[in-house]
Amino acid sequence: MSFFGLGGTGLKVQIKLAGSPETSNGIIPLDHYPSWKVRKNPFAVLRYPHAKPDNDPAIPDTQSVVSDITTPTMGTPDSLYNGAAHVSARHGPVYAYSAEEDIEGEVTILLPPGKKADHLGIKVQFIGRIDMGAAAHEGRPRYDFISLAKELVPPGTIYQSKSVFPFHFRNIEKQHESYRGRNVSVRYLIKVAVERKFLPPIQKEHELIVQIRSTPPPVNEPIKMEVGIEECLHIEFEYERRCYHLHDVILGKINFLLVRIKIKHMELAVIRRETSGEGVALSSTASSNPAASLTVPHDSTGNNNILTETQTLIKYEIMDGAPVKGETIPVRLYLHGIPADLTPTYDAVNNRFSVRYFLNLVLVDEEDRRYFKQQEIILWRKVFG
Repeated sequence: MSFFGLGGTGLKVQIKLAGSPETSNGIIPLDHYPSWKVRKNPFAVLRYPHAKPDNDPAIPDTQSVVSDITTPTMGTPDSLYNGAAHVSARHGPVYAYSAEEDIEGEVTILLPPGKKADHLGIKVQFIGRIDMGAAAHEGRPRYDFISLAKELVPPGTIYQSKSVFPFHFRNIEKQHESYRGRNVSVRYLIKVAVERKFLPPIQKEHELIVQIRSTPPPVNEPIKMEVGIEECLHIEFEYERRCYHLHDVILGKINFLLVRIKIKHMELAVIRRETSGEGVALSSTASSNPAASLTVPHDSTGNNNILTETQTLIKYEIMDGAPVKGETIPVRLYLHGIPADLTPTYDAVNNRFSVRYFLNLVLVDEEDRRYFKQQEIILWRKVFG
């Protein structure tokens, strides 16, 4: 005997979002689901370029996107892609929505033939959520910065085997871009709940990706700094700009002004630092002015409430052999070639997390001692995708 016809009816909830890249400029197809992981194959982003169909180069080849699908299996990294697009069995084709795009779609309630379902109302919610995950937090691991609800169906009884209810959320201010990190994530959800008496509600969630296109920063000064070890090593590094869009090229040069130690080689790495927990804004301010010297890596967080995850996205050897005084090493680094999903810089979002990017210059001497200097760069999104 089931309560109000819901206990054993096999009721199922499906969520389908309306719109496609063909019908709206604010919906963008993605070739994979964004992740914080670094791809094992650095050429995965170049293996299948975003080709257009031969008959009309202005129209995306969405048919091939759907047909050439690879789904990661158990034991296979979900960031290694062998097809033109990546969709999962749960999410279907992966689309990103602009911040100005309205969210609409339909909710489908399925019942086996001959069954009925009594309910106390069906509602749909649009939620913007920060999930802290394993990060330190005070009391609750999540924070909803957007929560809108609409009633789809008043309390009653469903007799049809298939019932479809449309929904539409207009003019929503999506203030943060979607982010999936190691210890924190920013998620936008469509959540449907079928309320029941004496029983917990039947719930279904559908996540959507939001991307926010920015404008070029008004001030974008070059980075120029002299660093070194007293009477041993003195170098000057210069980068063309401080702010870069996600498909930009970092250009610069490194000048050796004094060399009295035997350098074996020099490396340049791009580092992503994710900081999560309460009071991230104070932590970011405290670490924004590093000393102008070559140092040895160490953890300087010092705050038990702050969890920091440092990830090396890519590392290049830009010099091999001992330099001499007056030598100049050029730097050219393509951000689009990094085998990871770059995101814009997040600066103390709701004072709960930040994501910052650094260029890490490392010199290794013949005794394998490592000297490094980190310089923060600001990333912003110029185009969707």
